[in-house]
Amino acid sequence: MTTIPAPSTAPAGASAWVTIDLGAIADNVRALRERAGSAEVMAVVKADAYGHGLIAAARAARAGGATWLGVAQLTEAIALRAAGATGPILTWIYVPGADLGAAIDADITVTVGSISMLNAVVAAAHSRGVTAEIELKVDTGLGRGGALGEGWDELAVAAARAAAEQSVRIGGVWSHFAWADAPEHPTVRAQQERFIEAANGLERIGIRGIRRHLANSAATLTNPSAHFDLVRPGLAVYGLSPVPDLGGPADFGLREAMRVTARLSLVKRATAGQGVSYGHEHTTSSETVLGLVPVGYADGVPRAAGSLGPVQLDGRRTTIAGRVCMDQFVLDLGPDFAGAAGDEVVILGSQTLGEPTAQDWAEATGTINYEIVTRISPRLPRVFLGGEP
Repeated sequence: MTTIPAPSTAPAGASAWVTIDLGAIADNVRALRERAGSAEVMAVVKADAYGHGLIAAARAARAGGATWLGVAQLTEAIALRAAGATGPILTWIYVPGADLGAAIDADITVTVGSISMLNAVVAAAHSRGVTAEIELKVDTGLGRGGALGEGWDELAVAAARAAAEQSVRIGGVWSHFAWADAPEHPTVRAQQERFIEAANGLERIGIRGIRRHLANSAATLTNPSAHFDLVRPGLAVYGLSPVPDLGGPADFGLREAMRVTARLSLVKRATAGQGVSYGHEHTTSSETVLGLVPVGYADGVPRAAGSLGPVQLDGRRTTIAGRVCMDQFVLDLGPDFAGAAGDEVVILGSQTLGEPTAQDWAEATGTINYEIVTRISPRLPRVFLGGEP
């Protein structure tokens, strides 16, 4: 397949770099808004925006029409506010002793999924003489965060009491799917039914008019019945498909925002029978040219990608030769390779350009595309295109 390579965005002197297309992030959010119908969109920017850069990605998502930002860690939410992020922000992971007061001061909505979490938020609110904004999380079957079974009933009653005392203001209720990437799985319907039951139960005890949200990226793309008042796409914001067996990014009107590129640091000829990299798991079958790529598992290239990881050089797809090292890996480029040190190697790029994708890497290494992009190391400099970094 002949493709037109994307233009180089190399920082001066960089051996490898990550290009983030902020315009793609904004456009992906617009596409998700269209699918969401009347529901608002919360762009999930946790984990440094899935490796795309927390602050820059948040701004791009807002530009695309996201009315909410979502982050897992309390520290991420506070970092967003410190960088000037405006509008509603939801966070959901914190431990006993966390600085909930700082979250309240920063007007961050805090998730409450247990009595102890509620008590901690109420105490922080009382210490400041204010009302804290919270959302309640019900465990509808994932068996992870949120209140489950009788614990949910107890939390709902306690939260209603705290709201009546004006210690908290309950803005929403939410949950998370276990199997949204398999839309026909019976747990999907069961969790939706449990969620509706839990939300309706809140109304019966006087907690009315609050947001309901359940849909992650997969449900946003495939399950309109789960959209409720708000959808929470994460992976899809960055142009990756959460349901690759149902379609790639382009099938859902998305495009990849991340491109990882490196330069060959060394090119040399080798004879037949030359072992390559640690353990000589690759041996040259004939005279060939070896190319050294200066990124490795310290940069986020999976060590499991040895002899499997796909890259592209001069429009041609090839595979890592032998083991991935901490800082580099080797390519067996064949006897006719006419390139030189400094030539660009696409490690991760666009499906429409025929480049290796996060999904290609995931399939090669037995993982998911989420892990591929989130593990790209900060050691690789970021170049932001199409927006404010």
